[in-house]
Amino acid sequence: MALLDWINEATGVVVKGQGVTLRPPRIADYEPWAALRQQSHAYLQPWEPTWPEDDLTRPAFRRRLSIYTREMEAGHACPFFIFADADQSLVGAITLSNVRRGVAEAGTLGYWIGRPVAGRGYATAAARAVVAHAFDDLKLHRVEAACVPTNQASRRVLEKSGFALEGQARAYLKINGAWADHLLFGVVNEGSGRRG
Repeated sequence: MALLDWINEATGVVVKGQGVTLRPPRIADYEPWAALRQQSHAYLQPWEPTWPEDDLTRPAFRRRLSIYTREMEAGHACPFFIFADADQSLVGAITLSNVRRGVAEAGTLGYWIGRPVAGRGYATAAARAVVAHAFDDLKLHRVEAACVPTNQASRRVLEKSGFALEGQARAYLKINGAWADHLLFGVVNEGSGRRG
């Protein structure tokens, strides 16, 4: 069965970035993931949807992997855990989701970095690597991202990764229990060609 193979074996795309390695999560990652998320709860919660009560449990993690598997097999998402090359420790996660083909050829980038390692450049390195993967390997034309206007760290990551501010959307996503405005960013693969 593909799901069991994927969550137990070292399979899937591996993407290298400056000082980071990105690979799909697997069941063996549960304990370091849960520990990092728990340590980072207060740091991350202002910028994320409200966590379900069972979010850090092993069954919830298995459900998460099952969703990732379906989305990967459908070609709709590329979920990655971010590992620091220096010590192979888990430092966060990044996902290219909502991949749309046809006239859009686009996807949406989302990421988080654990509090103990925030500010060390891991998110920027991972974002650059995923954008390169999206353009070079997946042949996407555009990658989009959004952040809450007060999330200066996330905004810096996007700007350092080549994203341009394109606008603001009112009540765009429900964050920490309330609808929040978001700044909208995008980066275009200039080499993907244009037809007039």
